[in-house]
Amino acid sequence: MVFLSSEDFREGLTAIVSVKVPEPQFKGQTKGELGNSEVTGIVSRACGEALKYFLEENPKMAKRIIDKVILAATARNAARKAREMVQRKNVLAGGGLPGKLSDCSSKDPAESEIFLVEGDSAGGTAKQGRDRHFQAILPLRGKILNVEKALEHKIYENEEIKNIFTALGVRIEEQDGERVLNIEKLRYHKIVIMCDADVDGSHIVTLILTFLFRYMRVLVEQGYVYIAAPPLYQVKKGSKSVYCWNDEERKDAIAQYGGSPDNMGGIKIQRYKGLGEMNAEQLWETTMNPDERTMRKVTIEDAVEVDRVFSMLMGDEVPPRRKFIEENAVYANVDV
Repeated sequence: MVFLSSEDFREGLTAIVSVKVPEPQFKGQTKGELGNSEVTGIVSRACGEALKYFLEENPKMAKRIIDKVILAATARNAARKAREMVQRKNVLAGGGLPGKLSDCSSKDPAESEIFLVEGDSAGGTAKQGRDRHFQAILPLRGKILNVEKALEHKIYENEEIKNIFTALGVRIEEQDGERVLNIEKLRYHKIVIMCDADVDGSHIVTLILTFLFRYMRVLVEQGYVYIAAPPLYQVKKGSKSVYCWNDEERKDAIAQYGGSPDNMGGIKIQRYKGLGEMNAEQLWETTMNPDERTMRKVTIEDAVEVDRVFSMLMGDEVPPRRKFIEENAVYANVDV
Protein backbone atom coordinates (compact mmCIF):
# COMPACT_ATOMS: atom_id res chain seq x y z
CA MET A 1 0.00 0.00 0.00
CA VAL A 2 1.29 3.46 -0.96
CA PHE A 3 0.48 6.38 1.37
CA LEU A 4 0.22 9.74 -0.36
CA SER A 5 1.40 13.05 1.04
CA SER A 6 1.16 16.65 -0.13
CA GLU A 7 4.82 16.36 -1.15
CA ASP A 8 3.83 13.75 -3.75
CA PHE A 9 1.36 16.15 -5.36
CA ARG A 10 3.92 18.97 -5.47
CA GLU A 11 6.77 16.81 -6.78
CA GLY A 12 7.86 18.18 -10.17
CA LEU A 13 5.18 20.89 -10.09
CA THR A 14 6.05 24.34 -11.37
CA ALA A 15 3.58 27.22 -11.20
CA ILE A 16 3.75 30.94 -11.81
CA VAL A 17 1.39 32.97 -9.63
CA SER A 18 1.21 36.74 -9.95
CA VAL A 19 0.24 38.40 -6.67
CA LYS A 20 0.35 42.09 -5.80
CA VAL A 21 1.24 42.60 -2.13
CA PRO A 22 1.56 46.16 -0.70
CA GLU A 23 4.34 45.33 1.77
CA PRO A 24 5.94 41.98 0.81
CA GLN A 25 8.08 40.17 3.38
CA PHE A 26 10.39 37.34 2.38
CA LYS A 27 11.93 34.42 4.24
CA GLY A 28 15.67 33.80 4.08
CA GLN A 29 18.47 35.65 2.32
CA THR A 30 17.60 34.24 -1.10
CA LYS A 31 14.02 35.57 -0.84
CA GLY A 32 12.74 32.24 -2.12
CA GLU A 33 9.52 32.26 -0.10
CA LEU A 34 6.93 34.95 0.62
CA GLY A 35 6.43 35.52 4.34
CA ASN A 36 3.02 37.27 4.23
CA SER A 37 0.75 34.56 5.67
CA GLU A 38 -2.49 36.24 4.55
CA VAL A 39 -1.59 35.64 0.90
CA THR A 40 -1.53 31.85 1.32
CA GLY A 41 -5.27 31.49 1.94
CA ILE A 42 -6.23 33.75 -0.95
CA VAL A 43 -4.01 31.95 -3.46
CA SER A 44 -5.06 28.51 -2.17
CA ARG A 45 -8.77 29.26 -2.57
CA ALA A 46 -8.37 30.74 -6.05
CA CYS A 47 -6.13 27.93 -7.32
CA GLY A 48 -8.20 25.20 -5.65
CA GLU A 49 -11.44 26.35 -7.23
CA ALA A 50 -9.91 26.67 -10.71
CA LEU A 51 -8.21 23.27 -10.40
CA LYS A 52 -11.47 21.63 -9.29
CA TYR A 53 -13.31 22.74 -12.44
CA PHE A 54 -10.35 21.82 -14.65
CA LEU A 55 -10.16 18.24 -13.32
CA GLU A 56 -13.91 17.75 -13.60
CA GLU A 57 -13.83 18.83 -17.22
CA ASN A 58 -10.65 16.85 -18.07
CA PRO A 59 -10.94 13.37 -16.50
CA LYS A 60 -8.13 11.92 -18.65
CA MET A 61 -5.75 14.60 -17.44
CA ALA A 62 -6.92 13.97 -13.87
CA LYS A 63 -6.03 10.27 -14.22
CA ARG A 64 -2.58 11.14 -15.57
CA ILE A 65 -2.01 13.42 -12.57
CA ILE A 66 -3.10 10.66 -10.17
CA ASP A 67 -0.72 8.19 -11.83
CA LYS A 68 2.07 10.75 -11.53
CA VAL A 69 1.32 11.29 -7.83
CA ILE A 70 1.35 7.52 -7.16
CA LEU A 71 4.68 7.23 -8.97
CA ALA A 72 6.09 10.11 -6.87
CA ALA A 73 4.87 8.43 -3.66
CA THR A 74 6.42 5.12 -4.70
CA ALA A 75 9.74 6.84 -5.45
CA ARG A 76 9.57 8.73 -2.14
CA ASN A 77 9.07 5.51 -0.18
CA ALA A 78 11.92 3.85 -2.08
CA ALA A 79 14.15 6.86 -1.35
CA ARG A 80 13.24 6.71 2.35
CA LYS A 81 14.19 3.03 2.50
CA ALA A 82 17.45 3.73 0.65
CA ARG A 83 18.29 6.58 3.08
CA GLU A 84 17.56 4.30 6.02
CA MET A 85 19.93 1.72 4.56
CA VAL A 86 22.67 4.35 4.28
CA GLN A 87 22.05 5.46 7.88
CA ARG A 88 21.91 1.87 9.12
CA LYS A 89 25.19 1.16 7.36
CA ASN A 90 26.72 4.13 9.20
CA VAL A 91 25.45 2.87 12.56
CA LEU A 92 26.38 -0.77 12.04
CA ALA A 93 29.73 0.06 10.49
CA GLY A 94 31.05 1.71 13.65
CA GLY A 95 34.79 1.40 13.21
CA GLY A 96 34.30 -0.52 9.97
CA LEU A 97 34.35 1.80 6.95
CA PRO A 98 34.12 1.37 3.18
CA GLY A 99 36.55 -1.29 1.97
CA LYS A 100 38.35 1.08 -0.40
CA LEU A 101 38.85 3.76 2.24
CA SER A 102 42.40 4.11 3.56
CA ASP A 103 41.71 6.00 6.75
CA CYS A 104 44.08 8.24 8.68
CA SER A 105 45.23 7.45 12.22
CA SER A 106 44.09 10.79 13.69
CA LYS A 107 40.61 10.88 15.23
CA ASP A 108 40.53 14.67 15.39
CA PRO A 109 38.26 15.96 12.57
CA ALA A 110 39.83 19.42 12.77
CA GLU A 111 43.19 18.13 11.56
CA SER A 112 41.95 15.26 9.37
CA GLU A 113 41.33 15.44 5.64
CA ILE A 114 39.95 13.01 3.08
CA PHE A 115 40.80 12.93 -0.62
CA LEU A 116 38.06 11.78 -2.99
CA VAL A 117 40.26 10.40 -5.77
CA GLU A 118 39.38 9.47 -9.33
CA GLY A 119 40.02 5.75 -9.90
CA ASP A 120 42.00 2.98 -8.22
CA SER A 121 45.27 3.81 -10.01
CA ALA A 122 45.47 7.38 -8.72
CA GLY A 123 44.08 6.16 -5.40
CA GLY A 124 46.96 3.72 -5.06
CA THR A 125 49.53 6.43 -5.73
CA ALA A 126 47.81 8.78 -3.27
CA LYS A 127 47.81 6.10 -0.58
CA GLN A 128 51.57 5.67 -0.97
CA GLY A 129 52.32 9.39 -1.01
CA ARG A 130 50.02 10.65 1.76
CA ASP A 131 50.77 11.46 5.38
CA ARG A 132 48.95 8.57 7.09
CA HIS A 133 48.53 10.53 10.31
CA PHE A 134 45.93 13.01 9.00
CA GLN A 135 45.19 12.14 5.35
CA ALA A 136 42.60 9.56 4.27
CA ILE A 137 42.05 8.36 0.70
CA LEU A 138 38.74 7.22 -0.83
CA PRO A 139 39.08 6.10 -4.47
CA LEU A 140 35.89 6.49 -6.52
CA ARG A 141 35.10 4.20 -9.42
CA GLY A 142 35.04 6.44 -12.50
CA LYS A 143 32.26 9.00 -12.82
CA ILE A 144 29.73 9.00 -10.00
CA LEU A 145 26.01 9.23 -10.65
CA ASN A 146 24.67 12.53 -12.01
CA VAL A 147 22.25 13.32 -9.18
CA GLU A 148 20.63 16.11 -11.20
CA LYS A 149 18.99 13.55 -13.50
CA ALA A 150 18.56 10.55 -11.18
CA LEU A 151 15.57 9.57 -9.05
CA GLU A 152 16.25 10.11 -5.36
CA HIS A 153 16.14 6.46 -4.34
CA LYS A 154 18.64 5.61 -7.11
CA ILE A 155 21.02 8.16 -5.60
CA TYR A 156 21.00 6.54 -2.16
CA GLU A 157 21.34 3.08 -3.71
CA ASN A 158 24.48 4.10 -5.62
CA GLU A 159 27.52 2.35 -4.13
CA GLU A 160 29.95 5.26 -4.54
CA ILE A 161 27.54 7.72 -2.93
CA LYS A 162 26.84 5.31 -0.05
CA ASN A 163 30.60 5.04 0.49
CA ILE A 164 30.91 8.84 0.67
CA PHE A 165 28.15 9.04 3.31
CA THR A 166 29.74 6.24 5.35
CA ALA A 167 33.31 7.53 5.07
CA LEU A 168 32.36 11.07 6.10
CA GLY A 169 30.21 9.85 9.01
CA VAL A 170 27.23 12.06 8.11
CA ARG A 171 23.57 11.09 7.87
CA ILE A 172 20.25 12.49 6.68
CA GLU A 173 17.50 13.12 9.22
CA GLU A 174 13.91 14.35 9.11
CA GLN A 175 13.35 17.66 10.92
CA ASP A 176 10.00 19.48 10.75
CA GLY A 177 9.09 17.59 7.60
CA GLU A 178 12.38 18.48 5.87
CA ARG A 179 15.46 16.39 5.24
CA VAL A 180 18.63 17.84 6.76
CA LEU A 181 22.21 16.59 6.90
CA ASN A 182 23.46 15.78 10.39
CA ILE A 183 27.22 16.49 10.48
CA GLU A 184 27.77 16.09 14.23
CA LYS A 185 29.95 13.03 13.55
CA LEU A 186 31.74 14.43 10.50
CA ARG A 187 35.14 12.74 10.49
CA TYR A 188 37.10 15.22 8.35
CA HIS A 189 37.12 19.01 8.17
CA LYS A 190 38.80 19.01 4.77
CA ILE A 191 37.06 17.13 1.98
CA VAL A 192 39.34 17.38 -1.05
CA ILE A 193 38.21 16.42 -4.56
CA MET A 194 41.35 15.27 -6.39
CA CYS A 195 40.93 14.40 -10.08
CA ASP A 196 43.01 14.45 -13.25
CA ALA A 197 43.79 17.85 -14.76
CA ASP A 198 41.88 17.09 -17.98
CA VAL A 199 38.34 17.29 -19.38
CA ASP A 200 37.24 13.99 -17.83
CA GLY A 201 38.69 15.06 -14.49
CA SER A 202 36.80 18.36 -14.65
CA HIS A 203 33.58 16.47 -15.42
CA ILE A 204 34.07 14.22 -12.40
CA VAL A 205 34.74 17.26 -10.19
CA THR A 206 31.47 18.80 -11.45
CA LEU A 207 29.54 15.57 -10.77
CA ILE A 208 30.86 15.43 -7.20
CA LEU A 209 30.15 19.13 -6.63
CA THR A 210 26.61 18.64 -7.94
CA PHE A 211 26.08 15.84 -5.41
CA LEU A 212 27.58 17.87 -2.55
CA PHE A 213 25.51 20.96 -3.42
CA ARG A 214 22.25 19.03 -3.69
CA TYR A 215 22.65 16.63 -0.75
CA MET A 216 25.49 17.92 1.48
CA ARG A 217 25.32 21.68 0.96
CA VAL A 218 26.04 22.44 4.61
CA LEU A 219 29.56 21.02 4.13
CA VAL A 220 30.20 23.61 1.43
CA GLU A 221 28.58 26.40 3.44
CA GLN A 222 30.80 25.65 6.44
CA GLY A 223 33.98 25.65 4.34
CA TYR A 224 34.87 21.96 4.41
CA VAL A 225 35.07 21.31 0.64
CA TYR A 226 38.19 21.87 -1.51
CA ILE A 227 39.42 21.04 -5.00
CA ALA A 228 43.02 19.89 -5.42
CA ALA A 229 45.14 21.46 -8.16
CA PRO A 230 47.64 18.94 -9.59
CA PRO A 231 50.25 20.29 -12.04
CA LEU A 232 50.01 19.82 -15.79
CA TYR A 233 53.75 19.71 -16.55
CA GLN A 234 57.19 19.04 -15.15
CA VAL A 235 59.95 20.96 -16.92
CA LYS A 236 63.38 19.44 -16.30
CA LYS A 237 66.97 20.19 -17.29
CA GLY A 238 69.73 18.13 -15.78
CA SER A 239 69.13 17.83 -12.04
CA LYS A 240 66.86 20.90 -11.96
CA SER A 241 63.10 20.70 -12.38
CA VAL A 242 60.01 22.81 -11.88
CA TYR A 243 56.30 22.00 -11.92
CA CYS A 244 53.89 24.05 -14.01
CA TRP A 245 50.12 24.39 -13.66
CA ASN A 246 49.41 26.01 -17.04
CA ASP A 247 50.97 26.72 -20.42
CA GLU A 248 52.23 30.17 -19.43
CA GLU A 249 54.20 28.72 -16.51
CA ARG A 250 55.58 26.03 -18.85
CA LYS A 251 56.82 28.66 -21.31
CA ASP A 252 58.37 30.69 -18.49
CA ALA A 253 60.14 27.60 -17.15
CA ILE A 254 61.58 26.79 -20.58
CA ALA A 255 62.88 30.35 -20.89
CA GLN A 256 64.28 30.20 -17.35
CA TYR A 257 66.36 27.17 -18.32
CA GLY A 258 67.66 28.92 -21.44
CA GLY A 259 65.44 27.18 -23.96
CA SER A 260 63.00 28.34 -26.61
CA PRO A 261 60.19 26.76 -28.65
CA ASP A 262 62.68 26.22 -31.52
CA ASN A 263 65.61 25.07 -29.41
CA MET A 264 64.87 23.21 -26.20
CA GLY A 265 68.56 22.85 -25.33
CA GLY A 266 68.28 19.56 -23.49
CA ILE A 267 65.10 20.57 -21.65
CA LYS A 268 62.61 17.75 -21.10
CA ILE A 269 58.90 18.28 -20.57
CA GLN A 270 56.62 15.73 -18.99
CA ARG A 271 52.89 16.22 -19.52
CA TYR A 272 50.82 14.67 -16.74
CA LYS A 273 47.70 13.29 -18.39
CA GLY A 274 46.50 11.93 -15.06
CA LEU A 275 47.35 11.59 -11.39
CA GLY A 276 48.38 7.98 -12.01
CA GLU A 277 51.31 9.18 -14.14
CA MET A 278 52.95 10.75 -11.09
CA ASN A 279 54.85 8.68 -8.59
CA ALA A 280 53.93 8.92 -4.92
CA GLU A 281 56.67 11.42 -4.11
CA GLN A 282 55.64 13.76 -6.95
CA LEU A 283 51.97 13.64 -5.99
CA TRP A 284 52.84 14.43 -2.38
CA GLU A 285 55.12 17.37 -3.07
CA THR A 286 52.86 19.00 -5.70
CA THR A 287 49.29 18.24 -4.62
CA MET A 288 49.06 16.79 -1.10
CA ASN A 289 51.79 18.45 0.98
CA PRO A 290 50.07 21.20 3.06
CA ASP A 291 53.25 23.29 2.97
CA GLU A 292 53.49 23.34 -0.84
CA ARG A 293 50.13 22.47 -2.41
CA THR A 294 47.55 24.74 -3.98
CA MET A 295 43.88 24.04 -3.24
CA ARG A 296 40.73 25.90 -4.22
CA LYS A 297 38.15 26.32 -1.48
CA VAL A 298 34.58 25.81 -2.67
CA THR A 299 32.20 28.56 -1.55
CA ILE A 300 28.64 29.65 -2.32
CA GLU A 301 28.24 33.37 -2.93
CA ASP A 302 24.80 33.25 -4.59
CA ALA A 303 22.78 30.10 -3.88
CA VAL A 304 20.12 30.96 -6.46
CA GLU A 305 22.69 31.41 -9.22
CA VAL A 306 24.53 28.22 -8.24
CA ASP A 307 21.25 26.33 -8.34
CA ARG A 308 20.54 27.71 -11.83
CA VAL A 309 24.00 26.80 -13.15
CA PHE A 310 23.88 23.22 -11.84
CA SER A 311 20.40 22.77 -13.31
CA MET A 312 21.61 24.10 -16.64
CA LEU A 313 24.89 22.16 -16.84
CA MET A 314 23.75 18.85 -15.36
CA GLY A 315 20.02 18.73 -16.15
CA ASP A 316 18.01 17.45 -19.10
CA GLU A 317 17.68 20.68 -21.08
CA VAL A 318 20.23 20.64 -23.93
CA PRO A 319 19.89 24.11 -25.59
CA PRO A 320 20.96 26.24 -22.58
CA ARG A 321 23.89 23.89 -21.91
CA ARG A 322 25.03 24.09 -25.54
CA LYS A 323 24.75 27.89 -25.44
CA PHE A 324 26.82 28.04 -22.23
CA ILE A 325 29.55 25.84 -23.72
CA GLU A 326 29.70 27.81 -26.96
CA GLU A 327 29.99 31.10 -25.05
CA ASN A 328 32.56 29.96 -22.47
CA ALA A 329 34.74 27.31 -24.14
CA VAL A 330 37.94 28.44 -25.83
CA TYR A 331 37.13 25.96 -28.55
CA ALA A 332 34.50 23.26 -28.54
CA ASN A 333 33.28 20.52 -30.83
CA VAL A 334 31.05 18.64 -28.47
CA ASP A 335 27.91 16.56 -28.51
CA VAL A 336 25.77 17.55 -25.51
